[in-house]
Amino acid sequence: MDKKEEIERTILRKLAYMGKWGGSHTSFDNLPKGFPKHLRGDVKVVAKELIKRGLLLSKPTSYGLEVSLNVRMKKEIEELVKQ
Repeated sequence: MDKKEEIERTILRKLAYMGKWGGSHTSFDNLPKGFPKHLRGDVKVVAKELIKRGLLLSKPTSYGLEVSLNVRMKKEIEELVKQ
């Protein structure tokens, strides 16, 4: 397992634990919290890839980008988290 996959899994697990599905959002800038300082840039890159893949939904607001887990991809997200 490589670093990128581990970061993906950790982001998805964190958001699922917080209950950030569908209409419940959290700030994109909060995603790197809890990761070591040297990985924080990689976390944002991986999170942008998750948005492109449709696993994360993005919601632009006047105060920044908000993200949540895509309910339609729940099965795939749960499989990634369990690996």
